Amino acid sequence: MDSLIKDLEFIDNRTPEQAASCDTQVTKEVNTGKSRKLYIESYGCAMNFSDSEIVSSILFEDGFDTTSQIELADVVLLNTCSIREKAEQTVRNRLGQINYHKKKKPSLVVGVLGCMAERLKKTLLEEEKIVDLVVGPDAYRDLPNLISEVDGGQKAVNVLLSREETYADINPIRLNSNGVSAFVSIMRGCNNMCSFCVVPFTRGRERSRDAHSIVREVQNLVDQNYKEVTLLGQNVDSYHWSSEDGIENVNFAQLLEMVALVSPDLRVRFSTSHPKDITDEVLYTMKKYDNICKYIHLPAQSGNSRVLELMNRTYDRDWYINRVDAIRRILGEDCGISSDMISGFCTETEEEHQDTLSLMDYVQYDYSYMFFYSERPGTLAARKLEDDIPLDVKKRRLDEVINKQRETSLNRNKRDIGKVHKVLVENFSKKSDQQLSGRNDQNKVVVFDKKHYKKGDYVNVFVTDCSVGTLFGEAVD
Repeated sequence: MDSLIKDLEFIDNRTPEQAASCDTQVTKEVNTGKSRKLYIESYGCAMNFSDSEIVSSILFEDGFDTTSQIELADVVLLNTCSIREKAEQTVRNRLGQINYHKKKKPSLVVGVLGCMAERLKKTLLEEEKIVDLVVGPDAYRDLPNLISEVDGGQKAVNVLLSREETYADINPIRLNSNGVSAFVSIMRGCNNMCSFCVVPFTRGRERSRDAHSIVREVQNLVDQNYKEVTLLGQNVDSYHWSSEDGIENVNFAQLLEMVALVSPDLRVRFSTSHPKDITDEVLYTMKKYDNICKYIHLPAQSGNSRVLELMNRTYDRDWYINRVDAIRRILGEDCGISSDMISGFCTETEEEHQDTLSLMDYVQYDYSYMFFYSERPGTLAARKLEDDIPLDVKKRRLDEVINKQRETSLNRNKRDIGKVHKVLVENFSKKSDQQLSGRNDQNKVVVFDKKHYKKGDYVNVFVTDCSVGTLFGEAVD
């Protein structure tokens, strides 16, 4: 999943799902008097945070409330990421810290979920003695049974991948939500075998969720006064669901329309798009409905066709530019576009690095997620390509990409000065409880004085100033 490949450097105007790509979240407190307490920490991408809400729902039905205080927990679960070595090391360090609580409470059950669990499997139980259970992304329904095994004195593992599991019938407990926006998973797995990526091996093959179950979940969120949903998938543009009788066939553009029609007051976002699959039909659907946000995360990874071929991205530079041109033609120059960029991929030359910089000049991204290449065990690149770019060269190229993006982000934000933007208030500003923060249609963070407005309001904001990552303005009636 491209939106997972973000770890080292980025322009700091992140949405909740973007922040999830490199941050950690702790599950909030839910106390209904159940007999046991569950504590979850989630690492990595938006899909992991969505999965933790599914896990909480499954275990709630099995007698668990949730707690934000690890010392009160009976079960501690870490929902993990394997995209970068740094992400795995973070989890290993955290397990060392949790050992302190395990010593004080020997009955504490400690489990590792998600992509790291899938990649390392039983190795985790051998290397990390504190770990009692290891559960892959497709085996969360089995958690009650696995915890019972651990209660009985056994270690427990289930990392079986599935070709059918979508958790479509489970209503997630929105423990990590701000009460305004929510994630809705529309598909699982990935069929793209990008040579640098472990996701197909940790999350299995692609399968799309029943379109009607997605609409029901969205309607339920609207009934709870949520104002925004983000449709999640490793590659949303390849979404395709067919009914068992074959009468109904729904592609991503049609699903977008179905979700947009749930309520005109509901903002609809999605992540992530793949350049090889995004269609004009999707773009025209976005244009047709005002409540579908005019923002697309379209990871390029490189601006050079030879490097893209080595990455097995299945498109070249010209195709990517064609898709960007279509976005600008159909949705206009103000449509927000963001990207992922990898510096120093195997055999990348200086000239090919310059192609990435020139692509950034052409597209004018609003922001990007940028990092240098690091080899991941088991990937096609690790097996067949040599990681031959010196670290100092990778870092220098990355610095050039970051500096280019900072300049472009600032210029794109300056375009918004003097314009009125419709902002959905998500929370207080990070710096003051006298200011509110939300996002506009193009996914940019906007900060303005609170006045009488509150979380969940739509506010028209006249933008007066900007930084590289934020717009600043005044609310207008």
